[in-house]
Amino acid sequence: MTTSTTPWRLIITDPASGSWNMAVDEAIARLAARDATPPTLRFYQWRPPTVSLGRHQRVEDIDRAELARRGWGLVRRPTGGWAILHTDELTYSIAGPASDPILDAPVLDVYNRISDGLLLGLQRLGVDAVKAPASARAGDASAACFEVPSAYEISIRGRKIVGSAQRRAAGFVLQHGSLPLRGDITRLVEVMVFEREAQRDAFRRHLAARATTLEAELDRVVSFWEAAAALVDGLNSALGVDFEQGELTPEELDMAREIEREKYAAETWTERISLTPQRRF
Repeated sequence: MTTSTTPWRLIITDPASGSWNMAVDEAIARLAARDATPPTLRFYQWRPPTVSLGRHQRVEDIDRAELARRGWGLVRRPTGGWAILHTDELTYSIAGPASDPILDAPVLDVYNRISDGLLLGLQRLGVDAVKAPASARAGDASAACFEVPSAYEISIRGRKIVGSAQRRAAGFVLQHGSLPLRGDITRLVEVMVFEREAQRDAFRRHLAARATTLEAELDRVVSFWEAAAALVDGLNSALGVDFEQGELTPEELDMAREIEREKYAAETWTERISLTPQRRF
């Protein structure tokens, strides 16, 4: 087992907007690359419910008027993949220097290590989950992240339960992902753009058959805190890391405020991929 020689930090933050959550993840990652903050596992939630776009996804995939009508937010992630509606879920992020032994490996190897920990955590909750094979690819999926599992992502009886994405830049590795706890997994479909309503209905049925939540699989409500405790236990076992509870530092908070203002809360970032050829669903 590859283990880190540096203590890792565990942070659980209060529910926050999409722009703040993405800014915090990036601030931790940037400072970790400078050895100014330790490698960090963070668990968080979103308020209000927010759709996050993948880094390279066109903004026209989402009906912004319908988002506003529902009071949902919109943010573009720093990582790839497709759209996710963040509500009734646990979101995790792992950020650290690319030189850390756990993160110093090819992208899929790091995915695999982290997925091992997530898988163990889900199994501790009683979920009969499995990893997608390394050959799995979601590149031909629609604009919804949870439609198809990619390499090493986790599913239950063919239904995706954890979606993850990773970014490497400026000496850091940042991976984050979504674990739906409860609710209607197809709610994202209501704010996606379709040419005809019949396509929306068909895709809703398709997504319901391809994705799931913990409540649907266990027939009980799993709280954010119960899920977080199980994932910490699983990641501890898989990565060989003893997580030390911590909190965001003043430097991280200052950097996150700057990144949020200049990037994630700015329309120039949200609309950076726009008016590309229309995607057909």
